[in-house]
Amino acid sequence: MKQLKQLYTFNENMHLWDNFKYVMLAIVLWNIIVFLIYGYDKKKSIKNQYRVSENKLLTYAFLMGGIGAFSAMEFFHHKTKKWKFRILVPIAIVFNILFFLAMIR
Repeated sequence: MKQLKQLYTFNENMHLWDNFKYVMLAIVLWNIIVFLIYGYDKKKSIKNQYRVSENKLLTYAFLMGGIGAFSAMEFFHHKTKKWKFRILVPIAIVFNILFFLAMIR
């Protein structure tokens, strides 16, 4: 039980900045993954194959992947005509920023 508690508590030797770097790395990697998922969906749409659902794509955007989703929409010209995405993805970015700011406080 003591070992489990140590996993979830701050290591006194680790500075806040060290943890911040890991959080930022995770967010950047997640946004790259979201970007690639949107690209994969675009490729599948061109080939008329099974695709990632719109709800999943939007969920990924709201789960700290808003910048990756927006970037992919612009880069791949994917979902740019759908009002749902044109409205909700920017809202997801704002949500991501607010959540991140609340997290680091």
